[in-house]
Amino acid sequence: MTKAEKVQFIIDSLQELYPNPKPALDHKDPYTLLVAVALSAQTTDKKVNEVTPGLFAVADSPSKMAKLSIDHIKELITGIGLNNSKSKNLHLMANQLMDRHQGIVPDNFEDLEALAGVGHKTASVVMAQAFGIPAFPVDTHIHRLMWRWNLSNGKNVEQTERDAKRLFPREIWNDLHLQIIYYGREYSPARGLDIQKDFITRKIGRKSFLKTLIK
Repeated sequence: MTKAEKVQFIIDSLQELYPNPKPALDHKDPYTLLVAVALSAQTTDKKVNEVTPGLFAVADSPSKMAKLSIDHIKELITGIGLNNSKSKNLHLMANQLMDRHQGIVPDNFEDLEALAGVGHKTASVVMAQAFGIPAFPVDTHIHRLMWRWNLSNGKNVEQTERDAKRLFPREIWNDLHLQIIYYGREYSPARGLDIQKDFITRKIGRKSFLKTLIK
């Protein structure tokens, strides 16, 4: 199977499994999405979705968040990992949005990545899911599967993103990155992999990896 054939097999398989992928983080607008994604670092989406209703009931806009104390924000996100730094970042981010962007979430990478607590992955998610601008956020699932599928060398997430953008059509990036994440969670986890269930890896995975699984 050529690399082009592998890519098409992945696209077709994931489209059949997840024809209309939706973001896992609950939100109502670009700002609440930005906050939810910023909170999701080293925390499950499920946990974020448990915390954000209470947070957004109090502060669902930059102006409201900026008026809260850092301690109050920390109380509202109790249970989220790294809540000390995240509460400080949310407070500073809100003030930055008010001071620099009139309370509006910017729709470009440069301004997004200049906000407190916003890295390239977070900015990519917001660009893709809030504004519909093609982006390919790489999380641990995508990084793992791109290596397992022998489509990237696993060196770092930056290289994985470059490889994904090079291999997959730009017009499907926003759906595809969600589809790969959902496949990774359901069929190809980091631990406890059932290679019989993980049919994509079984069919196109790198030989050195498959040899450790298939007896």
